[in-house]
Amino acid sequence: MFEEMRPRFVLGLMTVTAIVSISLLLQATGNVLLTNIVMLLVFYTVPPVWICSYYFKKHGIKLRQTLFVHGIARWLLPIAGLTLVMMAFSFSVYWLMMRGLLSISPVSVQIALTSQPLPGEMWYLAATGFIIAVIAPIAEEFVFRGVIMHRLMATFGLWKGVGLTSLIFSLFHINILSAFLFAIVASLLYLKTGTLLAPILLHIFNNTLSVYQYSFNPSFPEWLIVTSVDDLYTKSGPNLVTLIVSSVLLLFFITWLFRSLEKR
Repeated sequence: MFEEMRPRFVLGLMTVTAIVSISLLLQATGNVLLTNIVMLLVFYTVPPVWICSYYFKKHGIKLRQTLFVHGIARWLLPIAGLTLVMMAFSFSVYWLMMRGLLSISPVSVQIALTSQPLPGEMWYLAATGFIIAVIAPIAEEFVFRGVIMHRLMATFGLWKGVGLTSLIFSLFHINILSAFLFAIVASLLYLKTGTLLAPILLHIFNNTLSVYQYSFNPSFPEWLIVTSVDDLYTKSGPNLVTLIVSSVLLLFFITWLFRSLEKR
């Protein structure tokens, strides 16, 4: 047992030492933006690789068993459509949350709706955008769907495992309800297709649109996005209709996936 743990302990110690050393060197340069980029990259690469490699090796899982392209082509359009529906649902839920919070804490709503200035350095925006849009989805899908969901499903069964995984995933995101439904859809996509590539693509499409909306066009789509307290009232109609329509579409798709999985 000790002999098995020793190499992992040494490798872990070396990894932590390397991260601390890099952090100290970056702080010495005084470049805050570069430090943020490197730390963000480390966060989305080192722990996920460590967790997944340990879990896959322990359970004898090959990468090609969970990540393959066969059959994914026919899912590209549905995944793209799901991305748009999920984004619309997320925007409208955010509007609903702000409307509900307005009567409780107007100051909090005002702070939430106040846009934060972004750094002007294009390299920083590009690097951050790439990490959030591409690297983060891959890391999160491997950890949540590839590891955590498998463990919870083995312990509590299929549906409880999916539900608990989605709940844990949502707790790491600001828009909890939207993130929970996203995780449900991503989990069912993985179970339906058998490849992590399906939820990874869904996640990448979603985060790419989010990065574009946040970094380059904060008012997109203008008829739906709320950027002020006045918008909470003037855009109630479009947001309410979007919330209803997107909810129906998502529930329809989730129900269809549930039923198709139960028939297996």
